[in-house]
Amino acid sequence: MQFSKLRLTGFKSFVDPTELDILPGVTGVVGPNGCGKSNLVEALKWVMGETSAKQMRGGDMDDVIFAGSRNRPARNIAEVGLGLDNSNRKAPAQFNQMDELDVTRKIEREKGSTYRVNSKEVRAKDVHLLFADSATGARSTALVSQGQIGEIVSAKPAQRRKLLEEAAGISGLHTRRHEAELRLRGAETNLERLDDVMITLDGQMLTLRKQARQAKRYRNLNDHIRKAEATLLLIQWNSVNTEINKSQEALKIREETVTDLTRKTSSATIIQNEAADHLPQLRNTEVEAAAVLQRLNLARENLEEEKTRLIQQKEECENRLKQISQDIERERNLTSDAEAATRNLEEEKLRITDLEANQGQNISNAGDELTKIREEYANLETQLGTLTQESANEQAKRNDLEQRKKEVKTRLSRLQTEEKQSLVELEKLETDIADKIEIDKYKSAFSFAQESQDQTRKYAEEMEETRILANQNLTTARNESQIVLTETNKLQAEIKALTEILETGDPGQWPPLIDTLTVEPGLEPALGAALGEDLGAATSNSAPIHWRSIEIEGDRAKLPGKARPLSNYVSGSSIIVSRLSQIGIVDDIKTGWDLFPKLKQGQRLVTRNGDFWRWDGYTSSAEASTTVAIKLQQRNRLIKAEESLKNLQEKVQLSQFLVEEADKQFEAAMDNEKKARAEARNAELARDKTQQEMTQINNIFSETDAKIISRKEALKRITVDIQEATTILSDLNLSELSLSKNEEIEIKLSELRVICGDKREELVAGQTRFDTLNAQQRERQDRLKAITSQITNWSMRKSEAKAQLEERTQRKVSIEEQRRQLDQKPEILETNQRNLDESITGAEEKRRAAADQLAEAETKLRGAESDVRELEGSLSQAREERIRSEANLDQLKINSKSLEERMTERLDCNPSDLTEITGIDDPNELPNVESAEKRVERLLRERENMGPVNLLAESEASELEEQIETLQSEREDLITAIGKLRRSISELNREGRQRLLKSFEEVNTHFKKLFVRLFGGGRAHLELIESDDPLEAGLEIMASPPGKRLQVLSLLSGGEQALTALSLLFSVFMCNPAPICVLDEVDAPLDDSNVDRFCTLVDEMANTLSTRFLVITHHRMTMARMDRLFGVTMGEQGVSQLVSVDLGKAIELRESA
Repeated sequence: MQFSKLRLTGFKSFVDPTELDILPGVTGVVGPNGCGKSNLVEALKWVMGETSAKQMRGGDMDDVIFAGSRNRPARNIAEVGLGLDNSNRKAPAQFNQMDELDVTRKIEREKGSTYRVNSKEVRAKDVHLLFADSATGARSTALVSQGQIGEIVSAKPAQRRKLLEEAAGISGLHTRRHEAELRLRGAETNLERLDDVMITLDGQMLTLRKQARQAKRYRNLNDHIRKAEATLLLIQWNSVNTEINKSQEALKIREETVTDLTRKTSSATIIQNEAADHLPQLRNTEVEAAAVLQRLNLARENLEEEKTRLIQQKEECENRLKQISQDIERERNLTSDAEAATRNLEEEKLRITDLEANQGQNISNAGDELTKIREEYANLETQLGTLTQESANEQAKRNDLEQRKKEVKTRLSRLQTEEKQSLVELEKLETDIADKIEIDKYKSAFSFAQESQDQTRKYAEEMEETRILANQNLTTARNESQIVLTETNKLQAEIKALTEILETGDPGQWPPLIDTLTVEPGLEPALGAALGEDLGAATSNSAPIHWRSIEIEGDRAKLPGKARPLSNYVSGSSIIVSRLSQIGIVDDIKTGWDLFPKLKQGQRLVTRNGDFWRWDGYTSSAEASTTVAIKLQQRNRLIKAEESLKNLQEKVQLSQFLVEEADKQFEAAMDNEKKARAEARNAELARDKTQQEMTQINNIFSETDAKIISRKEALKRITVDIQEATTILSDLNLSELSLSKNEEIEIKLSELRVICGDKREELVAGQTRFDTLNAQQRERQDRLKAITSQITNWSMRKSEAKAQLEERTQRKVSIEEQRRQLDQKPEILETNQRNLDESITGAEEKRRAAADQLAEAETKLRGAESDVRELEGSLSQAREERIRSEANLDQLKINSKSLEERMTERLDCNPSDLTEITGIDDPNELPNVESAEKRVERLLRERENMGPVNLLAESEASELEEQIETLQSEREDLITAIGKLRRSISELNREGRQRLLKSFEEVNTHFKKLFVRLFGGGRAHLELIESDDPLEAGLEIMASPPGKRLQVLSLLSGGEQALTALSLLFSVFMCNPAPICVLDEVDAPLDDSNVDRFCTLVDEMANTLSTRFLVITHHRMTMARMDRLFGVTMGEQGVSQLVSVDLGKAIELRESA
């Protein structure tokens, strides 16, 4: 089963439909970082059933759906399809009937994935097994992703065992064993649960049997309780009926008493009502008199309150007059204070103004004096600075001359020392160079090695071209052979199908006529229409229906017109010649209809397409084709196919011979290329060694010459420097003598500093006096401003005080007027009070008389009400006694009804049935109530003491017994299934161990060879460690690169680890070739020479194994060795696109051009 094509739609960055052809050989995928190359590998893993989002570099499986970009919206669906070639029929049985398989996986956001094989939905498990049986899958080691080489290196030995399992082809075996173990564990768990259930059911059975015995006793006890309850109910029924009769007689007496008392109460009520009718008028009179009295009392109270308010108002007026007098006095004082303050401020302002006028001249004089002192001090400072600068310059020159003399002497001494050392070194170098050998012999050796290397490299390139040409010839021969084989298989299948279709019964016993005839191609419809089912008759005389040979006397009738006899086109049996001679072939339908009326008896006409006319008027069109015509066409096709098959078989032999020859030429070219490349590498190493030696000698001579030249130049420079230093030293001595003495300048400088100090003190004193005068002037000006502001404030306060004084005076006049009015009101209030007192005395006498009349009427009414209450009390007591009697009667009836309901509820009977239940006919024979109740209570207590009783225990026990029998049968089935599963697991383990050990030997053998080949030497082997059981053991890799000791894989360098891991992976492929091998940037840690060996090995495996390689790389050498290249680009940000280049065709085009 081979991988042929990968399709992507909406998967990660491949938003547009994309197809990647996976063809024989090595297919390369290139592109810049981040353009989506690894998405192709992940799509391949995903369609083969990867379930981990982490393996897809995502947090959730929905992350594989295109998430959108700047110019593209996000998608909700992603789909990946994988085309498989199943012509070798190695797929699982459910898919093995098809030549091509199309496996697709589709995911919809937030809905999960679905798998389909040839558009039929399948389980994920089916897809896993499909690829596992072909030594591949989502987690297969044949898919070497980025970092997987490092994972192999860092993996534990037990984890590396997976590689051996892949090589042994037991990945599917592991899956089946795992399923069997899961079934075994499930069956054992079910058996344990079943045993627990059966133990529980046995306990339940014992309990149910005990409950059944208890239920029987419970039923007997219920019968006794029924009889005892019936006896008690019968006693209670008789007692209730007796009480009902007595209650009815008492009720009749109480009803007569209630009627008599009702009549007496009505008479007393009439008297009460008459007394009550006069009472409201008297009450109204009394209320009116009381209201008048109340109004007069309220008026007197209001008058008293008015007096109190008048006194309070007078007091308030006196207080307000006092307060206003105080306010007037305060405002007058404020006005006086403001006038005094204003006068004082005006006087102070005049004094400050006079003082300001006198001090102006003093400030001006102080300023002029200060300016003069400053000018004198500045002149002194200038003279002091000039003298100081002159003194400093003279001293600096003297110090500089001394420093330069010291430096020149030091330099001169150093140069003289360097001159002596350089002379000694120069003499030594000239002595050493005279002892060195000549370089000519190294130059001649290098020229010879260079020429040898060019020749071997050219020869290696010629051998490579020869190998490429041989590979192309081999590929062409294989393709042509495959085409011929495909055509042969198609013809064989067609011949087989036609043979099966054309077989009828037992052709050896009664062969049909149709098998003996041969008709020209294209005339099958004509012969079928003319003879029809007659062709199916046998030629043997013993058959029930057959053709018999007869001789026809006389000449046969000629066919009309240009009709040609069908016998001219049909060969075979002579039995039918006479029949065929009377069937004419016409060219078209029109000719047939024209000749149809001219047919003689027994003659027929047909066209090539099957249109038919018979002499008796029967016709049929070509659309009514017969099965005989189809069968004739199939027979002709069978004959043609058999002839074609014979020709193709010769071509098959020839193509196989050509493939074998091309394969031999390719192998020879490969060997020649290897030898040529080995010779080229050896020549290159010799050239490099010679060049290295010559370079070392050249470097020695060049370094020595350079040192001699350098020393000579240094001597010249040192001599010049010594002469220059001597000259400079002489000049410095002359300059030092020319410098003048500095003593006079220092004396002048000291005198000037004293004068300058005195002038500075005078300047400070003048500045202080001038600043003091200015400060005093500023203080006076500030005080003048403050005085002006204070005068303004006092003027405003004076104005406000005058306004307040006027307002207080007006208020005082108003309050005095109000006090005069209040003094006149007390006389008026006294007069009003005397009038009210007289009116209140008359109103009190009227109210007293009305109250006496009302009291007499109320006394009379109370007497009548007392009589009515006594009669109503007696009536109420009589009615209550009647109601009690009625209630007692009702209660007895309720008790009777309750007894009937209890009879129905407890015994399901009527009162008349109680005698029959109890078996007691004479009421005198009934026991008393207490003994009956005690018997019922005892029986009920005995039933209650039994506790809960399962009345269905017998039926439940029967059902439980049937369930136990069923479970026992299931237990036996489970034990049988567990035995089968254990035997199956043992068989799978045994087969897995055998295949794993065999695979280990094969992988170890290939690993040793490939390691030596990839490293160009060294040794390595594999070991099973950690367990004696191969299925549990770990795989350890021991390697010894050229020049190093044997050690474990983890101790090698990065490049050595990568080559060793690749050797192991390729060893696995050689033992159990997977349909596809994906190598994602595995050449990244390798140098050019290792990449060359790696590419060579991949080419050989692609040509010798059935594995198709898909290589993702950035290395230019790897790109150049690919059979075809696919480029992944991201012209649009976030969207990957695939472009392809077939390098084989490109080379052919280049050579043809």
